[in-house]
Amino acid sequence: MSYKDILKSLALQGTIITERHLNRILRSRLLYRRKYDLDAEIDFSVDQLQGPGKVLGYRWMYTKCKQHGISIRKEDVRVLLSLLDPIGSQVRQTRRLRRRQYFAQGPNFVWHIDSYDKLKPYGICINGCIDGFSRNIIWLRAALTNSDLKVIGGYFVEAVERCGGCPLLVRTDMGTENLVVRDLQRYLRRNDVDDRAAERSYITGASTMNQRIESWWGVMRKEGINTWITLLAELKDEGFFAGDFIDKALSQFCFMPIIQEVLNDIRGVWNAHRIRPSKNTNVPSGIPDVMYMAPHLWGAEDSFH
Repeated sequence: MSYKDILKSLALQGTIITERHLNRILRSRLLYRRKYDLDAEIDFSVDQLQGPGKVLGYRWMYTKCKQHGISIRKEDVRVLLSLLDPIGSQVRQTRRLRRRQYFAQGPNFVWHIDSYDKLKPYGICINGCIDGFSRNIIWLRAALTNSDLKVIGGYFVEAVERCGGCPLLVRTDMGTENLVVRDLQRYLRRNDVDDRAAERSYITGASTMNQRIESWWGVMRKEGINTWITLLAELKDEGFFAGDFIDKALSQFCFMPIIQEVLNDIRGVWNAHRIRPSKNTNVPSGIPDVMYMAPHLWGAEDSFH
């Protein structure tokens, strides 16, 4: 608080004094508003940078110093942080979010499973699975529901039979439709002795953390599904789709086989196209089918169990 604010606050409490008398009281108690303690600020900043304070900007750090009774100029805090943490200061200056880099050791190290609900209001539910290393689409299916755990579990069983094994890890969101997949994955990995065996072979989290499959939904929509989203939305806007049981049944009967063909085409083209290199050196570039079938070309190994 400034001296004027201190005097106003005291006046509201019934104590009226002059600024000169206020200064006299503060000096007698060894309290100084502008007696800077640079050494204390350096020690405090070093301590903060070793913990959660490493992400703080100089304005936030300046306020924390004031709260801890350290008198320091804001410009001094900025200079100290730029010297003590030059990389962090440079990242904050760009004003861009610093994301963690994705990493998978090889094909079948982790499968990402998720459902796509943009067509669900019309009775058509899409579920997919993508390999984290190669970005190969393991399955991409349209069905009457994506909330029946037996249906999603059936997709997983078919994939395991077709591929000849189960992945090291399975990653899904926290929906109950994935419970059969969870139980199957844990059962298939029950006798393994690695550090990700049994219950640790299945991972759940928020949908935003399941980034491999979540980001791929944008590709699927752009490459063909958006046409059907627009078409069905137009039918609804024009009064030809009320959303009741009969309308959904007609939509499933007329459109689901066609949409499944579109999904098969999208999956085939994606698995055969070449992924461009990215800034993340941990993520390989190449053709998903080739990366999935021949990981040794990228110095990786298949993680099938």
